[in-house]
Amino acid sequence: MSATGPISAHRRTAVRLAVEDCMADGACAEAVIARLALHLDTGIGAAELAEIVLDIDPVDVRDIATLRRIANLLRRRPDVFATLRKTGAAVRHERDRDETDAAVVRRLASGFDAAAAISRAASVQLSSLGDEEKLSATTAEIVAWLEAQDFTGSGRNILDIGCGIGRFERALSKSFGQVVGIDISPRMVAIAREQCAALGNVELRQTSGLDLAEFGDAYFDCVLAVDSFPYLVLAGVAERHFEEIARVLKRPGRLALLNYSYRGSLFLDRADIRRLAETYELQIVIDGEKPFGLWDGDAFLLARSDGTLPPNASSDVKQRDTAQYRQFEGDQHGIRRQEAHRQRQSGQGYRRRRNDRPGQG
Repeated sequence: MSATGPISAHRRTAVRLAVEDCMADGACAEAVIARLALHLDTGIGAAELAEIVLDIDPVDVRDIATLRRIANLLRRRPDVFATLRKTGAAVRHERDRDETDAAVVRRLASGFDAAAAISRAASVQLSSLGDEEKLSATTAEIVAWLEAQDFTGSGRNILDIGCGIGRFERALSKSFGQVVGIDISPRMVAIAREQCAALGNVELRQTSGLDLAEFGDAYFDCVLAVDSFPYLVLAGVAERHFEEIARVLKRPGRLALLNYSYRGSLFLDRADIRRLAETYELQIVIDGEKPFGLWDGDAFLLARSDGTLPPNASSDVKQRDTAQYRQFEGDQHGIRRQEAHRQRQSGQGYRRRRNDRPGQG
């Protein structure tokens, strides 16, 4: 303990509540550490955080293993927590009142440049803990999910919005005829080009981040957006990109959108995507599932139909009422923990937000 008396007790309580809140949706230990690195207001170090974590008496005994893993990761690599905090701080997730859309995009591009200079892996997925092997494992899990959805194909081409350091370009180059990755960060695009130099079917471009005007109508079979839409939402250009995606997609075509926003509300994300899908004639196939074990992203899959699929054939979002949403949003395990958290809530020291990554791709 770094201090004594009431201040130390308040500090420990605030940190404990932050840990419990970060675990409330059943996230893996790495994701919890990433969230804490982003959002703990206190200047706590890895050793003290590990001590507090081990002192937590969880409501659900199934959380004990996760708490132990969090503490072990913090103790084994105490330097990582500081690196994650520095990487996460490079990208500001708030918007100033007088910022234009273009100004937000420029600021984010500079932030991604800075984050990539600190840690390539952490800049695109903070919960990788800066470990290239962990990042590769998560990338492989996402690619396997895409393959299971019949998303890939050697005769198809794909646009990757927010390609970051090119991890999906490398992973998907053998599964598509052409892969085009775009990003607003010049440093990330440079890294991606270095990583993909030997891949003849991969093209990487720095883009404006405002639209997809550089691409023609009905050009791509598939569009992929992994952790890029939250920044489009922040910049106020998410709907513009939805319209553009519908324009550049062939019929039939598919959009895999993994994480729509960082608002922390799957209900609101689903509502927005339903509205956008209806407006731009896309069908919702998968509606905000959590299919990944190594990452906490929400998965949406949409299709631009060639007429063989009835509208929203695979989605019941129009019929889902609030009670059904709540049942999907949290099982009884999560509900019990969140209720216990509310009953014990005291002090401050945590800015609640669910995202665990500072950058995109």
